[in-house]
Amino acid sequence: MADRFDLIVIGSGPGGYVAAIRAAQLGMKVACIEKTKTLGGTCLNIGCIPSKAMLDSSELYYLAKNRFQRHGIQVGDVALDLPRMLARKGEIVKSLTDGVAFLFRKNKITTYFGTGTLIGKGKVQVRGETAAELEAPAVLLATGSEPSSLPGLPFDGTHIVSSTEALMFDRVPEHLIVIGGGYIGLEMSSVWARLGSKVTVVEFLPRLLPANDAEVAGMLHKLLSRQGLAIHLNTRVTGAKKEGTSITVTAQAGESPLEFKGDKVLMSVGRKPVTAGLGLEQVAVQLEQKTGKVIVNDRYETSVPGIFAIGDMIAGPMLAHKASEEGIACVELIAGKPGHVNYLTIPSVIYTNPELAAVGLTEEQVKETGKPYKVGKFSFVANGRAKCLDEAEGMVKVITDQKTDRILGMHILGPRASDLIAEGVLGMEFSACAEDIARTCHGHPTLGEAVGEAARAAWSTAIQS
Repeated sequence: MADRFDLIVIGSGPGGYVAAIRAAQLGMKVACIEKTKTLGGTCLNIGCIPSKAMLDSSELYYLAKNRFQRHGIQVGDVALDLPRMLARKGEIVKSLTDGVAFLFRKNKITTYFGTGTLIGKGKVQVRGETAAELEAPAVLLATGSEPSSLPGLPFDGTHIVSSTEALMFDRVPEHLIVIGGGYIGLEMSSVWARLGSKVTVVEFLPRLLPANDAEVAGMLHKLLSRQGLAIHLNTRVTGAKKEGTSITVTAQAGESPLEFKGDKVLMSVGRKPVTAGLGLEQVAVQLEQKTGKVIVNDRYETSVPGIFAIGDMIAGPMLAHKASEEGIACVELIAGKPGHVNYLTIPSVIYTNPELAAVGLTEEQVKETGKPYKVGKFSFVANGRAKCLDEAEGMVKVITDQKTDRILGMHILGPRASDLIAEGVLGMEFSACAEDIARTCHGHPTLGEAVGEAARAAWSTAIQS
């Protein structure tokens, strides 16, 4: 006899667990299947949260060694206790995954630990720690994504690793070679460079962060180079050879062959949706041929009625908060309520130092539309709070429609950009003009004043520049 529910969620990451909670709040009887031993998915366990813990810890170590003296703080010899740093990361992860488990109990969500496979319309077989057969009129696929590798360079967990292993090195690599100049590669590069590694970034494309505004990404490139990262653009990796405890990566830059010898290689060339073992073929769920992503309609329903998918499994940026918003919208639609995600206002954040955050269109994308536009910029070097923080690198860039003054995009490279971008997100969500933000009173001295000044520069003229 199958256990019956109103909704079965396969995957407990930021999309799955949020969807399960929202569905329970709407009165549904919900089951959630998770293949690992803890809830929270990649983000909480081996992605967003542990990486940010390591980024913050490594930043403090770097500041203690290199910047505290400028503040009149003498700390003597600074030593790295990597096991303690890793333990702190683990404590943070555990507290948050335990929090998800608490929320599941609070909302009476039934958890099954094992793999979930579709065996028919509305039927799911669970194999693993808690074997069972489940049945529900709605099944939500939220299994997320996993790291991709290059042909001929498979992950081995020791020499050639993904971001998962790069968060758990038991020693600081002497030379870390990072293949891929996207946000994961740059964040992990920052962690280990601060802790003492020589870091080489090898990127196939002619620039870092191709999805970001070119001007802002170019500024970050210069700052990261200044921090010690050796960045090679237009460089194609052709192979790798292991020799004892070292590994040599071969590459081609134009006509010039290159070799990079290190002890660890971080493969960071993108991610792919996790679909294997779900039984999608058995129930005829259609996938995109090129990307392998699940095809859904505007209700997040697949080609099979009653089966839904969200997050990294479907089209769009592979971001935890995008998955969460889709999870909420999806179950609200299932419940017969209005649900919607505004994909133009999904922010992206890269947690380097300085941070890079963005929402809306890049200047390149606006140019492609052919519409007249204006750009307002304000440098953090003219911001009092940034000066006091000793973090005055970067700028705020606001792009507006020249005729209407409506904000088309906001790009922030600077301190706390991850928090500051929220003003741009909210502004764009409510169709704000640059004048709206410029005329909003920002506290002084705050980093937010830079956002107000950039908006004022786009609308009229900045006061402080």
